[in-house]
Amino acid sequence: MTDPVIIRALTPSDAALFTTFQDSTHVGRAAFGHAYTSTADGGEYRPDWSWVALRGDTVIARAAWWGGPDDTEPVVLNWFDFADGEAEAGAELLRRAPFDKEYELIAPAGWRDDPAVRRAVEARVAAATAAGMEPLVERYRYRWTPGCPLPERTGRLTYRPEPDDAVVLDVLRRVHSATLDAHARKAIEGPGGLEAAAQEELDFFHWCPSPREWWQLAYTPDGEVAGIHVPAHNPSGPCVGFVGVVPEARGHGYGYDLLVECTRFLVEHGAEFVAGATDRGNAPMAAAFARAGYPITQEWVHLA
Repeated sequence: MTDPVIIRALTPSDAALFTTFQDSTHVGRAAFGHAYTSTADGGEYRPDWSWVALRGDTVIARAAWWGGPDDTEPVVLNWFDFADGEAEAGAELLRRAPFDKEYELIAPAGWRDDPAVRRAVEARVAAATAAGMEPLVERYRYRWTPGCPLPERTGRLTYRPEPDDAVVLDVLRRVHSATLDAHARKAIEGPGGLEAAAQEELDFFHWCPSPREWWQLAYTPDGEVAGIHVPAHNPSGPCVGFVGVVPEARGHGYGYDLLVECTRFLVEHGAEFVAGATDRGNAPMAAAFARAGYPITQEWVHLA
């Protein structure tokens, strides 16, 4: 008789149970050398946000939701896998866990070209979909390092810190009033509309543990606002927090100017790498990253 499946959260005393399952695919955080570490041992994953499905004493599926050190609830699901033939156990784990958060599935660049990796990605997407999630967007993840060319500033725009959140919020509204970003469009389609989308960005900027004075507005030679760039540090390190051009300033390639300024700002403030991301469907921003010398290092599939 097959043992029943038990699904539960971990505790500080048995958090090591999570690592007894070994996944050999090149999908998820573990595939990029990221180890699961419990906050009970000084790591970044909280046991009560880490769930397993057990058949007897054997872990057959697992999921870990991540949050920043000061967060009172998880921000995202970014670790989810299951044993061969146990997709339903994985889906049931997601159904039972009490977190309604987006799933960021981390895959290598060009994952569709490797049949084994493609099967692993599609199996996770199918299990998450069976649990009630829906695909939202695929995104390119970039990482500039000193081995990449450091792009030169174009000199077409000037940049000034903007200390007033209300001014920043207004620029974000303008940027998102015509946007290709899937997350912003999802927020705009919700009950809060454009205001909610702009506020989500502002909240993210404040969430990042980098100085508020780093946020900068960009101006054209005639003094008009062209856009905004936010050099930032998230809990994983320096990143392009945000780059956006207001609609009336588009068509001049200013997204590239903003990305270059953001990159050089971070490097001048000691960054040894700079992470970035954009939607696969955001062709102008993807082109800007490519022109600025950022290689694609991962592709993330987002489900919500």
